[in-house]
Amino acid sequence: MQQAHIEAEPLTIPQADNVVEHALARGPVSRFMEKHFLHFNAATLVEAARAYEDLIERGGKMLVALAGAMSTAELGKSLAEMIRQNKVHIISCTGANLEEDVMNLVAHSHYKRIPNWRDLTPEQEHELLTHHYNRVTDTCIPEEEAFRRLQYHLERVWRRAQQEGKRYFPHEYLYQLILSGELEQYYEIDPQDSWMVAAAEKNLPIVVPGWEDSTTGNIFASYVLRGELRADIVKSGIEYMTWLADWYVANCQPPGIGFFQIGGGIAGDFPICVVPMLHQDLGYTNIPLWSYFCQISDSTTSYGSYSGAVPNEKITWGKLGVETPKFIIESDATIVAPLIFAWVLGW
Repeated sequence: MQQAHIEAEPLTIPQADNVVEHALARGPVSRFMEKHFLHFNAATLVEAARAYEDLIERGGKMLVALAGAMSTAELGKSLAEMIRQNKVHIISCTGANLEEDVMNLVAHSHYKRIPNWRDLTPEQEHELLTHHYNRVTDTCIPEEEAFRRLQYHLERVWRRAQQEGKRYFPHEYLYQLILSGELEQYYEIDPQDSWMVAAAEKNLPIVVPGWEDSTTGNIFASYVLRGELRADIVKSGIEYMTWLADWYVANCQPPGIGFFQIGGGIAGDFPICVVPMLHQDLGYTNIPLWSYFCQISDSTTSYGSYSGAVPNEKITWGKLGVETPKFIIESDATIVAPLIFAWVLGW
């Protein structure tokens, strides 16, 4: 990596005149938000959306971190369009979000919704297991049509890489499957609603920390344990981090890179650390901090939760600056994220 000398440029929230100008071209969702989202978490949502939009309009870039089960929540219905319109420039996600968007793409009609999920008894949960349904809150993912269908095709690209002596990141194997067209025979939703299809078509940068924790990561580990595949054909988390450091240095020129975090955990913790690593561990100078920060969170700060820490705490870790626009929206990400994306898209 080359040492960069780049001055940070603080992001400014649009003033009233700009807000009125944008409002003239806005769709019904955004107009509803402008009229009704005036206080508390709702007001913060609109402020965060305006600042996101401002950064992008001034030529900045945005990292989106996906935790939780956002792909099973079908966030692709809005995130895919954000990717297509260059409103997202890099994604950090859990292995579950990476694979579950593709699973929904190829097995949607086999998913089972459980409206009364809060009332299930242990015996009813076990019955779902015996029928090969894995529950995520109110939605059950079908094992055979989702996990095993994807496994069949992933095994083929894993084995091909091993035979050819090649190594790829976890998301690159899925990109290969999507771009080959071999999964199209199974498509059960409009591929326009798949954020992984949109990402593959743009070759969007993705980092997937802790991929081993996912279903496909577990499946891959089983092949390694049986001696059928070598572990090193899948690039590691350290390689993701070093790749991300190079990417940040190459893309952090003013107005900089923003950080939009959905949920908590490793999807956010991993990429946000790249800046203090560049400063403190590599000794790079004049590398800008993140230019914007927003997190949608339901975590409780007082319990010592890093995921629930207020943004100002990140100043002490060398991730954000005093002047960085910072927002935390304490609400349900399945509600908030699509609304912010709708604002940025002008819907």
